Amino acid sequence: MGTNPVPTHLGIIMDGNGRWAKARNLPRTAGHLEGLKAVKRVVVACRDQGIPYVTLYVFSTENWKRSDQEVGYLMSLLASKLHGELLFFLQQGIRILVRGDVEGLPAAVQDSIRDTEERTKDLTRITCSLAINYGGRDEIVRSVNRVLAQGVCAITAEQITQHLDLPSIPPVDMIVRSAGEKRISNFLLWDSAYAELASYDKLWPDWDAADIRQVCEEYAKRVRKFGGVV
Repeated sequence: MGTNPVPTHLGIIMDGNGRWAKARNLPRTAGHLEGLKAVKRVVVACRDQGIPYVTLYVFSTENWKRSDQEVGYLMSLLASKLHGELLFFLQQGIRILVRGDVEGLPAAVQDSIRDTEERTKDLTRITCSLAINYGGRDEIVRSVNRVLAQGVCAITAEQITQHLDLPSIPPVDMIVRSAGEKRISNFLLWDSAYAELASYDKLWPDWDAADIRQVCEEYAKRVRKFGGVV
């Protein structure tokens, strides 16, 4: 048995929205909308379990390959729902931050992100980082370029860490994925050097507080050695 408390930082790869909708003969957009409801349940559950940081993989740099219709819907959903859920964030004490190439997003989404970050900046019950237009390799490249812009001759690992999108958030302790998939999919590549990994069969729109309790129970069993010997 391990002796870990709950993760300080939990990363979640949300998978299965499309399959959830298909199983019900609904359009994929319906799965994404239902997935948003799961996000609200799960973030509150993480807070209630005492997890201070959670990062959700919302839209990857590879997701632009999807149909124009689906991408357009997702961008519209982001622009509207970040604002639309502001009261929920305020009531629940949820600080929202975004990691990823925000400048590559439509202007309406950028505006919604900046406004939501600003209006939730003083909330402290849980910090929810949304990975939007995010790719782990892309984040590392952008970090390296920020370091190079300072005119250094040699780059250290510490400098890369300091110039990631959200350097104030600690490295991820555990990454979980829904819908039975077992890939990391370019998520938090730098931060996940010693992350615990777990996959669960339930499709993302069906996730709730019980799933987060299961994640915490699994994490508590893990023995974390960080390259050493316990």
